[in-house]
Amino acid sequence: MIKNGKFFVPPQGSHGDLKQLFSRLAATGAGRPVDKEGFPAGPWTPELLADAIAQIEANRSGIDLRTVQLWFQDNNKGISTTNIWWLARIFGCGDPQAASEWQAELSAAQSLLIAKRRNKRRTPKNDDRASPAQIQLPSLDRTPEISGATAQDEEVSRPRHGLGLATRSAALFSQRNHLNLPIMVFAGAVGLGFLAFIMDVHSVNYSPTGRSVRQVGFLWAPNWTLLFLLALPLYLLFVVDLLVFWEQTGRLKLGTQGKEESRKNWAIRINSFSPSYWAIFLMCLPVAGLLQWIDRCLGPLLTGDLGNYAVEWARLAIVRPDIISVAEAIVFTGLAYLYMGLCFFLFFAGLILLCTLAYDFCELARQTTDWSNRASHCDIHEIGRKIMRGIFRSAVLGLLIAICMKLQSTFMLSGERTIVSWLINDFLSIIGTHGGVADRLNYSMPTNYSSLLVVIATWAVFLYGTARIHTTLVGNTAAVSVDKEQPNHQNFSCKSYDTLSWARPTAVMSLLTASYLLIGVFQGFSGLLTIVLLLAIYSLVDPALRSRRGC
Repeated sequence: MIKNGKFFVPPQGSHGDLKQLFSRLAATGAGRPVDKEGFPAGPWTPELLADAIAQIEANRSGIDLRTVQLWFQDNNKGISTTNIWWLARIFGCGDPQAASEWQAELSAAQSLLIAKRRNKRRTPKNDDRASPAQIQLPSLDRTPEISGATAQDEEVSRPRHGLGLATRSAALFSQRNHLNLPIMVFAGAVGLGFLAFIMDVHSVNYSPTGRSVRQVGFLWAPNWTLLFLLALPLYLLFVVDLLVFWEQTGRLKLGTQGKEESRKNWAIRINSFSPSYWAIFLMCLPVAGLLQWIDRCLGPLLTGDLGNYAVEWARLAIVRPDIISVAEAIVFTGLAYLYMGLCFFLFFAGLILLCTLAYDFCELARQTTDWSNRASHCDIHEIGRKIMRGIFRSAVLGLLIAICMKLQSTFMLSGERTIVSWLINDFLSIIGTHGGVADRLNYSMPTNYSSLLVVIATWAVFLYGTARIHTTLVGNTAAVSVDKEQPNHQNFSCKSYDTLSWARPTAVMSLLTASYLLIGVFQGFSGLLTIVLLLAIYSLVDPALRSRRGC
């Protein structure tokens, strides 16, 4: 049979495994050009097949010849989902319907190959002793596999038992109960609050020499209360909810593989970001946690010298030993900074997972846009919008976390009694009912630098995730417009993608960042901060910002 000028072999629903099916198709030259008499140009060779796959327009990364050579060999190696995709297009002769049928046929043969391999592994267990012939020595002619596609093919035949940091971190966000991780963080913050009560540093008034009384208690610091009791648990809740949706629903809708294979491919994607997890682990625990605790707490407590730091609950034992001893302060601050380091590791790990999710969605969407019977354009848009809104919610909370950090550090530079009175008096100065400006103190505040890092990381993930998804959805809409000109086009009722779905969240993020940067810069900044905080709360409730267009 000839289709699009190529030799077409229709799927026959055979019960052979992937190796048998692929060998038959390669030998018959399925998908190769035909001559004037209708005969195929000959069987496939690894070089010819690799070149044909690389010439597919949608395949931007090409394919490694070593990967194709493994398909022709008599081994137990399967073929990755992505490469099954390209083979289906080759054997389907460029016809979407035929290629879709061949993809289903190849996927079924792949499952049969995996089942046979598992049965073969269980068979030797029935013998008490293995004969020398049954002992398999490692082959010496295997070439190291370095390409991404080859690594995925190896993954199909040999599952990875990931016990690395990336796998363990992702497992924390993949629990069935979405509330487990937020509740653990919330419980840790509550525990620190109770310890502050027990050690009597929850609410302490301290009067520096020649200055007014200042509230330096633990519970009056928003970067230790509002941040860990409210902002971070909500952030983790949104990230967990989005990741569980992607793993259990979204990924299966866009892909053609089964649930188990989808889980394995998702694990491969997570492990590819492993160096990033180690980088943030070293940044959050040894550096931001341990070294910062030594510099800001342990050193001053042991020497009795405040240095250029303000008096607060962490260093209260230096000036008020009648309230808390140095030993108690060392233990309490050590636990607090260890908890902080772990929490910020979870925060940055969530950002990496959001990047992984956005990248995974774009790759699957790019592969499925040509397969109308596998995942409709409307499904792609619906899932893409949900991911964009989840990333937007998480980014808003990331900026709110940075605002909590900077509010406390900026308050410590003011001469006000409490952070609440500082914000109220600043707000009243807008209407002229409070015109006094408190003296500005001169202290070192590394928290300003930490909060800036949070802002930069949040913006990087927001721009990467939403911009990639935005580009994918716009391209998907353009593909629909082109497909409408084709005679076999299926008419979808899905509306075009709304560009404002990306512009509105970006505007909200910009306003939040502006309010963060202007904290303490001018008198009356709290007015802008109040308006932006109300907008942020509304964005968390309705991340679509009343944009109801599309699917």
